Amino acid sequence: MVIGVLTLEFRLHGNDSLKGKRRVAQSLKIKLRNKFNLAVAEVAHQDSCEFLALAAVAVSCDAVRLQSQLQKALNLVVAIDAAELVHDEIEIMHL
Repeated sequence: MVIGVLTLEFRLHGNDSLKGKRRVAQSLKIKLRNKFNLAVAEVAHQDSCEFLALAAVAVSCDAVRLQSQLQKALNLVVAIDAAELVHDEIEIMHL
């Protein structure tokens, strides 16, 4: 079994409310879930209006396919440009 984790950290310029942050987060989560069938959750900075951290996770038996899926998801997030992406990381774990 192979687990892949895509970690994304954003800076939300000009956002001054948690409601605005939630709108950006929901939009990104829905797109990642619908297009790539990833489990997505906010994992840090819950009380900050300026920063957003999401983690997207998938499980597979093929590490190459999983790496490709997460890279395509990252490319989609970069193309959307809903917020400034300040950090991204793809981690593949073999269990």
